[in-house]
Amino acid sequence: MKQTQNKNTLQLLIHITAWGLILGLPFLIFWKNTDTDIWDRLLHHGLVVASLMTVFYLNFFVLIERFLFRKQTGKFILYNIFLILAVGLAVHFWNEANVPVPMKNNNMPPPLMPNTLFFLLRDFISLLLTAGLSIAVKMTGKWYKMEAEYQEEEKKRSEAELINLRQQINPHFLFNTLNNIYALIAFSPEQAQTTVLELSKLLRYVLYENNGNFVPLEREVDFIRNYVDLMRIRLTPEIDVKMDINIASGAGKTVAPMLFIALVENAFKHGISPSGSSFIHIDIHTMNEKQLICSIRNSYFPKDETDKSGTGIGLENLRRRLEILYPHHHILSTEHEGNTFVSELQIPLNTITEL
Repeated sequence: MKQTQNKNTLQLLIHITAWGLILGLPFLIFWKNTDTDIWDRLLHHGLVVASLMTVFYLNFFVLIERFLFRKQTGKFILYNIFLILAVGLAVHFWNEANVPVPMKNNNMPPPLMPNTLFFLLRDFISLLLTAGLSIAVKMTGKWYKMEAEYQEEEKKRSEAELINLRQQINPHFLFNTLNNIYALIAFSPEQAQTTVLELSKLLRYVLYENNGNFVPLEREVDFIRNYVDLMRIRLTPEIDVKMDINIASGAGKTVAPMLFIALVENAFKHGISPSGSSFIHIDIHTMNEKQLICSIRNSYFPKDETDKSGTGIGLENLRRRLEILYPHHHILSTEHEGNTFVSELQIPLNTITEL
């Protein structure tokens, strides 16, 4: 509401300034002139400005809204013809009746009589151009309004899509974690119980603490750290899992939640072999306190079509959320290097005051 009021006030000031400059122009030109007809000239100029304002604002507030925007172009043109003719003739007859003939100068020949048709044509063209200017200003304002409404609709659609994507993350995350717990039950019920307890801590964050578009960086990093610790429970010592986290603490930085988890889940899903040596190396660090980088290298054991440990929507979901939350300000790369899979995500850090 306040923004709309400020916009209307600015538009009013622009109109007042523009017409004020046009109306005051003769005073700047004739202010040192001592001719006896100076006030006649100023009065004539004021009448011309009044005629231009009449055509401009009748179009701006009435004719354009009522006819042109409702696609009644014929009526709009017809009413403008009548308006321009009426205003133009009124100004002409007023001038003929009230403006005195200029005083003759004995040293100069008398001026030529004005060509009535020429002056009428000049006035009509001026009024026609004023009507065109009114259309241009009104159309520009309408375009800006439509653009603002479009941007607002896009924002609402993006927010709705983000909510939907977050709702997809929660069951996807839960499904993958429950798969791991299921695998533990068969050979280590005690570890399975511990895993369920740790899972409850993670779910508290997933369900209750990341409902906004951005969360404190430390909280998100703690979530990743706890998730990796949870995954370690079921791993054998032969699997090399390393996590290096280097971020500035207490910096008041924020990130979008649940972004890196897709890459981490993908590493645990495809980076562990039940028979061979495996590794997962996770590196999360800040650069210049402006960028957050998550780099993951893991051994690569692609799953076949019979594997059901996941729905495969994690990376696709991640790419779409990045497009919405960090448009043109993120870098996501995934590639194979022999038997190694490398993924890296770079996103800018926000401060709390920027949100």
